[in-house]
Amino acid sequence: MSTQSRRDTLKLLTGLVAGTLLPLSVPAQENPGWQFAMFRLDVTPPVGHPLLGNQFAPSTSVLDPLESRGFVLTGTDRTIVLVSIDWCELRNDAFQRWRTVLADAAGTTPERVLVHTVHQHDAPYFDLTAQKLLAASKPGGKMLDADFHEDCVQRAAAAVKDCLKKVRPLTHIGLGQARIDQLASSRRVDENGKVSFRRYSRCTDAALQALPEGQVDPWLKTISFWDGNEALAALSIYACHPMSYYGGGEISGDFPNLARRMRESAEPRVFQIFASGCCGDVTAGKFNDGSKGNRVLFAERLAKGMSAAWDNTRKHALTGITFRNERLVLPHSELESMNEVTLRNRMEDASIPLASRVQLALGLSSLMQHAEGHQIDVPMIDFGPAQLLLLPAESFVAYQLFAQQQRPDSFVITLGFGESAPGYIPTNQAYREGFREEHGYTWNRPGAEDLIQAVLKKLLAK
Repeated sequence: MSTQSRRDTLKLLTGLVAGTLLPLSVPAQENPGWQFAMFRLDVTPPVGHPLLGNQFAPSTSVLDPLESRGFVLTGTDRTIVLVSIDWCELRNDAFQRWRTVLADAAGTTPERVLVHTVHQHDAPYFDLTAQKLLAASKPGGKMLDADFHEDCVQRAAAAVKDCLKKVRPLTHIGLGQARIDQLASSRRVDENGKVSFRRYSRCTDAALQALPEGQVDPWLKTISFWDGNEALAALSIYACHPMSYYGGGEISGDFPNLARRMRESAEPRVFQIFASGCCGDVTAGKFNDGSKGNRVLFAERLAKGMSAAWDNTRKHALTGITFRNERLVLPHSELESMNEVTLRNRMEDASIPLASRVQLALGLSSLMQHAEGHQIDVPMIDFGPAQLLLLPAESFVAYQLFAQQQRPDSFVITLGFGESAPGYIPTNQAYREGFREEHGYTWNRPGAEDLIQAVLKKLLAK
């Protein structure tokens, strides 16, 4: 995409949404004790860094910079941090490293640090143990630069510390949503009675594109943070794999990054954060043949939804914030192909391509973490009229919809791609229909749906 075409698109979006006013103006009220601060930093890897853990060729250029954006809530209770990163995934010790270091910077505990990756594929992918295992194997191999990762972690900690010097009173939250059409579609398709999951992020099969959208959550949700009548930040969440075209070596945040910049152009005084919802089984495949022009098209659709959610926002006086956390254990895969001996032997096989050996190292890293009793935190921030949850990995959209069903009277916001060690987390039905056999990249055994639903019921119980 040329610079000129991007400028033209930004002008178009700015013209559509410039001058938007919220339909409800609420007078500033007494600050209930909470304060709010925002931070951002560049997390673009150097050219040559592997993308998607070396599933593609190493990066050759930077199309657009990657960022880490977040906020800190502090006040009458322990501090809470949320950060959204333009990377594909953080797994195991890499995920824990972010939580631990940012918790120390904010003076809080790791479970109160919500770390989310947007999941773009033209971006890095981090599992530090997997890299050590891969490097120590006879064939060797590289899926990440550990020094670059640590530099980003330390700069994020410094950004958190710095933003705490510039806190603002948090008196209100704003809640708004809008429907987005012709963007999200289910991987699951019924081809004349035979179920498959072949509609990937890009799809050139006209027959698959013609099939119905399937189970998706078409609603983009935005929660905004206010000091009286001044909007400080807006966090928008939408459940769709964030890829248009990818795999060509260009570092890029894809259409969510572009949509976020469109919103910044339209609302320059409001700090914009984007996060992906639970979309392990949701892609743009029905509407995306991989054409480069689709990136701007999808960005426009996403930005239009963000603008409409902003227009639909209603403010609520903040009377308190509570934090809850439940721990989840997803039993490791029972398949023989996923036991330690098989994984190690195959990882040592030089005849296996590097991309496949990366997957083996990831599986072995997850197995080692599970053997050590690794538990996944499922945190929730309860704002009163809204609840914000972070689910692990590539959780299916059914979990997001289930969470909403637990509190139909409330504004339930669900992010995916927290601790990404489990890979895909299919529903029980998807397991029975063969998702794992078709896709792979699933390190847990069937039955995860029951465990996740039990956690969601506890978190969202009144």
